[in-house]
Amino acid sequence: MRGARMAYIETLLSSWQSILSGIAPIISVILIVLGGIIYGIAQTQPGEQRGKWQAAAMAMLAGGIIVAAISGAATLIRDTSMKILT
Repeated sequence: MRGARMAYIETLLSSWQSILSGIAPIISVILIVLGGIIYGIAQTQPGEQRGKWQAAAMAMLAGGIIVAAISGAATLIRDTSMKILT
């Protein structure tokens, strides 16, 4: 019974990993491009609002880079996790 549950969990995690690996690069590019556009728009804003827009743009840029790094290392993370479970 326990072996069947472990196989189910492994299959479930593997399917999640494949789905996320497919959409993560798209999300990463969208965040980076949108961050760049918002940063450019921020330059047209008055001084007191510019900082808020720039902070949001930098957060999007950083988020896009982090998503790209995690999706790039997803296979390594999965393999390491599987070794921990066994």
